[in-house]
Amino acid sequence: MPAQEILNLALVQTALHWENPLANRRQFAELLTNLPPVDLIVLPEMFTTGFSMQPTKLAEEMEGPTLAWMKEMAALHQAAITGSIIIKERERYLNRLLFVYPNGEYRFYDKKHLFTLAGEEKHYNAGTRKLVLEYRGWRINPQICYDLRFPVWCRNSTCFDLQIFVANWPERRSVAWKTLLKARAIENMCYTAGLNRVGKDGNGVYHSGDSVVRDPLGTRISYIEPGAQSVALVQLEYHRITEARSKFNFLNDADEFILKP
Repeated sequence: MPAQEILNLALVQTALHWENPLANRRQFAELLTNLPPVDLIVLPEMFTTGFSMQPTKLAEEMEGPTLAWMKEMAALHQAAITGSIIIKERERYLNRLLFVYPNGEYRFYDKKHLFTLAGEEKHYNAGTRKLVLEYRGWRINPQICYDLRFPVWCRNSTCFDLQIFVANWPERRSVAWKTLLKARAIENMCYTAGLNRVGKDGNGVYHSGDSVVRDPLGTRISYIEPGAQSVALVQLEYHRITEARSKFNFLNDADEFILKP
């Protein structure tokens, strides 16, 4: 399928209600009430709970209320919607990103790199499979927060057009957030979108947001100010990808290597 020339994103940067899925679903539904037509809505990491280490209390089964809510939102807005939540599957707990299409079909990605600084690996199981999906002719690689620090895992070896990072990234490490998002866009020659939450979580950790979108050469095309609760509307143009890759064949010169399983 040929790529749609314009892909319209809505990045929802907001504070989260700590460990309160119902309140967060209601909040996001309200924030999206007057949303103009877009193609893809992006929500933060663990958008129903905040970055909680209480999966036994908060996890949902796959066909649970949040997936049902995402299907409802996708149908209502005729847009795909993505973000991560806590899932229980076969006695395992996962930080799972869901990508729900307007027709209710969905794909998912389980976070590969668990944040050991906060003990995430003690409560969750790591994913092993990278996801590249197709939506309206665009090839999209969704990732979760800490994955951003690992360029080998993020590498554009399959010619995706858009890489998305959903996050609960603390303000005290915002320099790394901003720098690495720019690096991923430049090295992968694709649009790169980073969507982060704002506000303090239940552990007193402050998040400044700093959500941003960069083009295939690393130029910033959208930025939400630190601390702002806002829905940013961003227009991506497919021809900027093809033009950049035609002029600069950097991806063709990349080293070859194989990821260990």
